[in-house]
Amino acid sequence: MISVEDALGRITGAFSPLPSVEVSLVEALDRALAEDVRAAVSHPPADVSAMDGYAVRAEDVAQVPVSLLVAGEAPAGGAYKGEVTPGQAVRIFTGGTVPQGANAIVIQENTKRDGDTVTVVKSAGVGTYIRRWGQDFEAGEVGLKAGRRLTPRDIAFAAAMNLSHLKVRRKPRIAVLSTGDELVPPGEAPGPNQIPCSNGPTLAAFVASCGGEAVDLGIAPDDKKALAVLAAGAKDCDLLVTSGGVSVGDHDIVRDALGECGLEVDFWGVAMRPGKPLLFGHVAHVPFLGFPGNPGSTLVCAVVYLRPAIDAMLGIGDGDAGEMTARLACDLGANDERQDHMRVSLSQDAEGNLTAAPFLRQDSAMISILSKADGLLIRPPLAPAAKAGDPATVIPLVGRRAW
Repeated sequence: MISVEDALGRITGAFSPLPSVEVSLVEALDRALAEDVRAAVSHPPADVSAMDGYAVRAEDVAQVPVSLLVAGEAPAGGAYKGEVTPGQAVRIFTGGTVPQGANAIVIQENTKRDGDTVTVVKSAGVGTYIRRWGQDFEAGEVGLKAGRRLTPRDIAFAAAMNLSHLKVRRKPRIAVLSTGDELVPPGEAPGPNQIPCSNGPTLAAFVASCGGEAVDLGIAPDDKKALAVLAAGAKDCDLLVTSGGVSVGDHDIVRDALGECGLEVDFWGVAMRPGKPLLFGHVAHVPFLGFPGNPGSTLVCAVVYLRPAIDAMLGIGDGDAGEMTARLACDLGANDERQDHMRVSLSQDAEGNLTAAPFLRQDSAMISILSKADGLLIRPPLAPAAKAGDPATVIPLVGRRAW
């Protein structure tokens, strides 16, 4: 068996960023930016008012109260064409261009208007309530860097930079194939000794949440020829992921079935729990990940390996699992030679510290625990016994960049 770190390095090293495609701003949400984005305009495009009020010369309002002649107005999207001269003011609205000669804005709450005259009752210094040209960003400036997963905030930024389309990575096409005679599609009545297939929908949803496009190849029976036929549906995909059939039992036939299709094995077996029988290689030049069949094993392998593989294809800059530190909520015994990934619930203690409480049962076949879990607590190989309150590393399963 190889280590988790070695397995992860081999898997992510097999992938390069995919080609880019151009999409509209709305279509770019949650996509991975393929190149740096430079502003097409400056923002603000001129000195503008940050408030509704009056554009004045600061020296004219140094002593208050003072009455000024209102020479005109500058609405948002408009401008006063003249110059503010001594003793004058221009009515201005938020976003209006500051007229020539003015160097301060007096907010309307600090004025009293009477016809063409405005009385200022509170002074304003030079630059008060003025947003200077380019103070947000300037034309040509890099606003968003390649490798970023685009959020609604980024879409707003790109729109403000006057961009209608962005170049993003093509979505990785991930083929998902479940295996086992015991499985039936969800919603169908299970026969004797059968159960609903949860791994297929799980992996498809996981792929979509990571920015990929899942290609559902269905459920393969424990028959080498039938499995090989279904797996051939991955020939135009960027990655094939199977669940089940990679252990050492008589019905674990994935390796043999795909071997007849030209499977080249990189490694088989990782020092981890759950997920020990993980298989990685290539089938007819398509990268292949073979996950164990238990749902807990499938989830852990997806979080630890599939997400980083998709990130590598998307050129995602962070490429990490969002690990965080939490305090143990209970004592734990010493670990063996396999890296453990314990399902935990997360909460805050009275001091506001994040705490992780492992579920009493860590059976990888228990699906209800997956739904209740907030994270995976990582225990390195041969980790010594730990006490409640000790720090521990956790991969979150909730929130942004989590599953």
